[in-house]
Amino acid sequence: MTIAVEKVLYTARATAQGGRDGHTASDDGKLDVTVAPPKEMGGNGEGTNPEQLFAAGFASCFHSALKLVARKAKQNSDDSTVTAAVGIGPINGGAGYGLEVELVVALPNVERAVAEQLIEKAHHVCPYSNATRGNIKVALTVA
Repeated sequence: MTIAVEKVLYTARATAQGGRDGHTASDDGKLDVTVAPPKEMGGNGEGTNPEQLFAAGFASCFHSALKLVARKAKQNSDDSTVTAAVGIGPINGGAGYGLEVELVVALPNVERAVAEQLIEKAHHVCPYSNATRGNIKVALTVA
């Protein structure tokens, strides 16, 4: 199923030079990073990598969605955190690569059963969750 945006509110633009071993910058200059493959993938590890950038974006976006649904449910999301672990590895017998994500959510001021419900609701609100649903494995874990 393709998700259609009804109205674009913001568009982020970034340009990469050199792919996984180069430089990436946003058009407004707020993001300007050296990109390098991690040592685990044969690189020098002296820059960030697309998986770290994706993890940062997914964690931030999911946390905002979580805080929204917690507020609507009148639950305390103070001191909450979301950690995204993005894994990359071969698929289709090595014909390409794929991603998987684990989102580890800490909601220290909410009962576990309620936290699980909030996390599931956030998973349906978060744009990253909506973009990845049905495409890659996304595991939701309560810390």
